[in-house]
Amino acid sequence: MSQGDIRLKRAYDTPADNDGKRILVDGMWPRGVKKEEADIDEWLKALAPSKELRQWFGHDPDKWEEFQRRYKEELKNSPDAMKKLREYHKNGRVTLVFAAKDEKHNNAVALKHVLQKNS
Repeated sequence: MSQGDIRLKRAYDTPADNDGKRILVDGMWPRGVKKEEADIDEWLKALAPSKELRQWFGHDPDKWEEFQRRYKEELKNSPDAMKKLREYHKNGRVTLVFAAKDEKHNNAVALKHVLQKNS
């Protein structure tokens, strides 16, 4: 079976039938989102950046390159969750769900890059 593609979607956006496996990659449940409405297939909290890294970054675009480097290092501490995510990706489309307002500078974007480089 060919590898699926990776999509990104905010938790506040309406789920779509073509999202594939919807995986929440944040450490906390998105504020104001009901679980039944989010249609999350799996919540991989272990893939969220540490509280320290998240606070240091603060979605500052000037810190983006360094955030990605540090986050990639942190992901090495979650081999089981990364293995699970790679399996989902190998078997079809995956949508990484995140809550951040900044759609260009967040952990889901960085995680997508890591997945694509290591596939």
